Amino acid sequence: MKKQHYYLQILFLIICLITAQNKTFAQAKNTVSGKVVDETGQSIPGANVSLKDKGKNVITDENGHYIFTDVIAGNYFVEATNVGYKTYKKEISVKEGESVTADLLLETESQSLKEVVVTGSSAPRSKLESSVAITTMGAKAIEDRAPSSTAALLQTIPGFVVEASGGEIGNNLFARGIPSAGAYEYVQIQEDGLPVFEDGALQFANADTFYRLDETVSKMEAVRGGSASIFANNAPGGIINFISKTGQNDFQGRAKFTTSDYGMFRTDLNLSGALIQDKLFFNVGGFYRTDNGVRNTGFTANKGGQIKGNITYKFDDNDYLRINFKHLDDRNTFYLPIPLKSNNGKVEGIPGFNPNYGTLTSVNLSHLNVPQYGGGTFSADLEDGSHPIINSIGAEFKKKISEKVTFKNAFKQTSIDLNYNAIFPNGGPWTQEAYATGVQNTTASNLTYSYVDNGETLDQNALIMRADLWHIEKKMSNFANNFSFSFDLDPVKLTAGYYYSNWKSNQYWNWNSYLVGVSDNPRLLNVTDNTTGVQHTWNGVERITWLERDAQTKGLLNDIYADAEIKATDKLTFNAGLRYNKDKYSGYRDNARFFAEDLGILDNNTADDAVTTVKGNPYTYWRYDVSEWSYTAAGNYKFNDNMASYVRYSHGFRSPIEESFYDNAADLSKLENTEVNQFELGYKYSNSFFSVNANLFHMNLKNVAFTDILSDGSSENKFADVNNIGLEVETNARYKFAKLNFTFTVQKPEYDNFTGTNADGSTFDFNGNTARRIPKFFCNLRPEVDITKDFTAYVQFSYYDKKFTNQDNKQVLPAYKEVGAGLNYTYNNLRFAVDASNLFNEIGLTEGDPRQTTSAASDVFMARPILGRAFRFSVAINF
Repeated sequence: MKKQHYYLQILFLIICLITAQNKTFAQAKNTVSGKVVDETGQSIPGANVSLKDKGKNVITDENGHYIFTDVIAGNYFVEATNVGYKTYKKEISVKEGESVTADLLLETESQSLKEVVVTGSSAPRSKLESSVAITTMGAKAIEDRAPSSTAALLQTIPGFVVEASGGEIGNNLFARGIPSAGAYEYVQIQEDGLPVFEDGALQFANADTFYRLDETVSKMEAVRGGSASIFANNAPGGIINFISKTGQNDFQGRAKFTTSDYGMFRTDLNLSGALIQDKLFFNVGGFYRTDNGVRNTGFTANKGGQIKGNITYKFDDNDYLRINFKHLDDRNTFYLPIPLKSNNGKVEGIPGFNPNYGTLTSVNLSHLNVPQYGGGTFSADLEDGSHPIINSIGAEFKKKISEKVTFKNAFKQTSIDLNYNAIFPNGGPWTQEAYATGVQNTTASNLTYSYVDNGETLDQNALIMRADLWHIEKKMSNFANNFSFSFDLDPVKLTAGYYYSNWKSNQYWNWNSYLVGVSDNPRLLNVTDNTTGVQHTWNGVERITWLERDAQTKGLLNDIYADAEIKATDKLTFNAGLRYNKDKYSGYRDNARFFAEDLGILDNNTADDAVTTVKGNPYTYWRYDVSEWSYTAAGNYKFNDNMASYVRYSHGFRSPIEESFYDNAADLSKLENTEVNQFELGYKYSNSFFSVNANLFHMNLKNVAFTDILSDGSSENKFADVNNIGLEVETNARYKFAKLNFTFTVQKPEYDNFTGTNADGSTFDFNGNTARRIPKFFCNLRPEVDITKDFTAYVQFSYYDKKFTNQDNKQVLPAYKEVGAGLNYTYNNLRFAVDASNLFNEIGLTEGDPRQTTSAASDVFMARPILGRAFRFSVAINF
């Protein structure tokens, strides 16, 4: 409650300050105002309205209204644009002392190719003239999708396989069939053009852990492949850029309340306006949320919020200075694989464990206190979950130096304190006989299992397993600066820039194994050998600090880049880009004594016999330099105002990831950058009824790293090549009261040069196998119907083809589908909505257990399914 009051007090003070400021300004006599509507008469919020020749721009409010004040008498053109609509222009005449009303009618286009995009390019350009595969989504479209997390929204993008089964954070994205250990290894998530953190694939620090969707978001732009390596580091798979709302002359506000069938209480607020008319603008907003989570943990699963905003000062000629800030303090439960079984190929839950709502993360495992090597006690709180505290501040400056030259600079300083706690399955499920013989080297009759909380004996037919509490602390910081000069040398537009970034991540790990009975909300078990009296657990902890790690990774990036856009003819445009990375990575790692220490403080107990410790050991210091070129070339041909096609070749790379540095710190000679070569052929078409964006691509990757942490604490530490050929298609259609969005991807990602020897001496040959966790086909279908002008219904259907857990392609994750649906109703300035996900409680497996190296001695297996059916209800008001 204290944190909730903190956020509400700050937002209240902001409202008071803004209201006081706005009261000081009187409205000028000469005004131009009106409403922007579509063919049905429905208002269009968020449309851009320009008063041509005067450089004035405003955004329509949630009722579609706009207003220009202090307009000098004269003749003007008023122009309205919005995503999915044709541009509309109207001539008006303003007389002294007159208020002019000009309502503007926008005709729908299924997906306008005239929409201007800024991501993955040196200058704003229309989709029609862009030679990249890009998906965009405005604030209204994002709200209509009702995503439960950032990852859930990204599932709508073709070419991106997104696993959103982990909950609100910590999810995985695989771009164009590139296999990885997870996270956002080949894609960069940006906020207003700069990364949320420079590397989005640090261990247990996935990029979506540091970003939340709320009412401050204006638009999402997602580039796949193409020019991404020119405009972002370690991002040959793409760039996902979330663009924030900024202020305008008129004061606008939006408040939203959301609840759910899993105990959600969420409030969102966004406010924007002018502190000085036509000069100084603000936008500020945020959210506070608490809920129990779709999977039942027995405690509050998600709790926290953020405050985010910007202040913009506009100079003449549309130059500006913008200062932005963000404070995020949010904790989330992270869900991992659960026990399941197969019944003639159909995945089912096991008795006592609900596959849609059950989880090994339980209130019964919340508080860990264990003795440590050298004295003292280690403590961890599972209920704190993945808990980042983020503070960032930055600025953006744009100045037109001359008619031909424009200068732009943006920087951001980010500090992150991440406290991470989650339950990972790490052995089993076992029958009691399998555990006795395979783990404790005795017979089943010699062991007695009892619950820690009440001493009752475990049913002899019940399964048992290890459920580890993995605790990770990360102290992270990042300063990034990007400046560039743009030259308008008609017919060539040239941009040259310099990017600097330094970042640091210090981390400490302490992992402990619980022994639990396999069930929803599992309970801790104690195990005693009744023949010798030896205990194998201590308060339910079977292995005390079996893994401890202390390490640091730092990056220092000094990169130069250039991008040229050449308009050869009115129809033909060429693009070429070049980037040179001169980067340095350094750090240290512990030399822990693995499973080597016997604490000797627990009498007649094996739980403290094999402790791992970093104390008393030296550290290994390492350094790795990167000197790499990335380059791209493309041509775009515009057949007419509705159709274009492009061809592009690009070469990019990904530096070794954090785990590779740790594993190979003593000898980095085996490490190489992952080289990514892509060829793309794109086609774009749109009219007022239908649009299609199709992209045929071929990817060749050299030296892809596989670095999953296994059950025994080691890393895979393997490398291979990957080839993939695929087709991404995004279509939109609209006819009268009905809309249809359909996206699909078909691909064939396969391993090459993937042979070798395992740690146990056995050999492997994975050449020709399908890349793990990547389906060959997946699609999204979304029909939407306007029942009335104000009442809309939709259905969201997703399908994912079968895929494989590991490189050997032995464990198959079957194909699955997921269906969602929703209704929304608008009444004046109110919007009511109900949204449902996984309506039919499908058990769709997004991953197996990549940490498990051997199968359990039972017919039960571990995998992570999508979240069960859930309903959310919301009401929003615009003012």
